[in-house]
Amino acid sequence: MSPADASPPASPSAYSPGPRPYRVVQWATGAVGRSVIRAVLDRDDLELAGAWVHSPDKAGVDAAAIAGRAPVGVRATGDLDEILDLEADCVVYAPRPGLDRFAELEVVCALLASGKNVISLNGFVYPQAHGPQYVNELEQACKHGGTSVHGSGISGGFMADLLPLVLTRLSSRIGHVYVRECADFSRYPSWEMVHRMIGFGKTEEAYLRALRPARTAMRGLYSESLHLVAAGLGVDLDEVDMDVEHRLARTDLVTAAGPIPRGTVAAARWTFSGLAAGRPVITIEVVHKADAARMPPEWGGPGYSLRVNGSPSVALAADESWVSDPITAAAAHALNAVPAVCAADPGIRTGLDLPMISGRIRN
Repeated sequence: MSPADASPPASPSAYSPGPRPYRVVQWATGAVGRSVIRAVLDRDDLELAGAWVHSPDKAGVDAAAIAGRAPVGVRATGDLDEILDLEADCVVYAPRPGLDRFAELEVVCALLASGKNVISLNGFVYPQAHGPQYVNELEQACKHGGTSVHGSGISGGFMADLLPLVLTRLSSRIGHVYVRECADFSRYPSWEMVHRMIGFGKTEEAYLRALRPARTAMRGLYSESLHLVAAGLGVDLDEVDMDVEHRLARTDLVTAAGPIPRGTVAAARWTFSGLAAGRPVITIEVVHKADAARMPPEWGGPGYSLRVNGSPSVALAADESWVSDPITAAAAHALNAVPAVCAADPGIRTGLDLPMISGRIRN
């Protein structure tokens, strides 16, 4: 919650219009960050207060212009102190995913301590998964700033955690929850994401060299979703087991992020299992494909599937058309949570703590 004299009045509902728009800062201006800026500019209940940029070339540029819109007089900055000094209610935190969950903790805590709520599109879905020290630092920063931190998103933040919990409402005597996501990156434009972070286009040797830090990052990210589902189901996980496989391109592939040469890595399957009493109770399977249409059908096609084994068992499946634009959807998910997060009591606020969040019908 932001300081009382700076925020619209608190309300138990997820959306409650206040006497003025919520002032939002966008942290990082990649594809998702630019989408957030455009969405803020299009809403009458939100106002763009600032933007932090990683690239020196963007510093000083109008934030709206970075997002492809007409300038609005809000200059982007690469200086953390300038962001901390802004009068704002909330920061939408969307940097590129890092390899170390603790490395970004200092920045997020500084934002929280400055009196700004934080909605993250990169982790913080269930910080308790990283242990008491991690939680304590966040809680102390929230207490100092009178603020809240909330993790949002599409995979982590919705499909891998919130939606499975919704399905479990229809079942009792639950034995296992399974979530599968298969993403086709053929039209994803970010070279940084597709080549550097996911590892497509790397030789097998280079991919395996980078696998250790990648395993740490992926475990940290999806452990949060596993623990969130477990907490919602009232079970404590003893450990998280992880496995990863990869496949090489059988032919040259052309993607929006650049070429994937034949013989380089073009697909990977990550499996994360939350164990309790020696058996898996929650499993998340994440499949990445450089170009699903031109690759073997192994590991299934793009889309999502959820299954709750219980009484009765419940299943839900959707192909890749379930949402027309995942980037815009991620931005909307974060921004729709702004009123609820700003109204929440200070501290870590997961999807288990906040009221139901929905969008709004606009004329």
